[in-house]
Formats: sequence, C-alpha cells, structure tokens
Amino acid sequence: MGSIMMRLGVYKFSLDTAAYQELSRTAEYRWARQERIGTNDALQFTGLGPETLELRGVVFPLFRGGLDQVKRMRAQASLGVPLPLIDGLGRVWGLWALEQISERQSIFMPRGAAKRIEFDLRLSRYDGGLRALLPF
Repeated sequence: MGSIMMRLGVYKFSLDTAAYQELSRTAEYRWARQERIGTNDALQFTGLGPETLELRGVVFPLFRGGLDQVKRMRAQASLGVPLPLIDGLGRVWGLWALEQISERQSIFMPRGAAKRIEFDLRLSRYDGGLRALLPF
C-alpha cells in the first residue's frame, strides 16, 4: 500500500485510495473594534475564529482505489462525530467535523461506472473539547 497522505478518522487518503490534489486551510482571528474620537480605532484581540479545511482530489477507480472511495468518505461523515485528522508526517491536526462532500463523475464505462471521480471535502475544526464527546 502506498504512503498515507492524511488520515481522517479511519479513512486514509493515499494514491491507493483517494489522493487529494489541493489542500486549502483558512483560519480567522477575531478583533473587537472600539471607535475613538480624533484617532484610529482601538483593537482588542478577542480570540480565535472558525478554521476550515478544504480538500480537492480525484480517484481513478480502474487504476487504484475502486469505485467506493467517496462512499467510504460519506460513511465517515454520517457518523456525526468529530474525527481526528493526522497527516502523513504524523502531525495531529486535532478534531474536525466533516461538513460537506461534493463529487463529480466523468469518463464513463459502458455500464455507467465512472473512470474519473473528483471530490471536494469541507471540514471545520471542532473545538467543543473532549468533554463534549462523552455520552453523559
């Protein structure tokens, strides 16, 4: 099996499953603005804002991965729990909520199976703390 690029929950992104071609990360930082007479506004840092991650990739089912890769991603999302994200270098990115999966199929075989499946995932950092994951 090829090297793992990233792992989301139990799903592994790699050349043998689904390789992402693009990773986009956005983080917001909140600043409160207080207007002042005769000078610039005062700014006060009030904390971290939302952080999102978008992955774009492609699966070539006849080459590697098979037809069920996006289905497996959807199964992870349908669990409804934040998932740990760990990259191929072993860095732990924390817990993330898989909010959206988009899929585009093209170049079809005679029975309708796609030879090319593109996917987009949108994740948001989960910051509810470990206590929020407990069942009680």
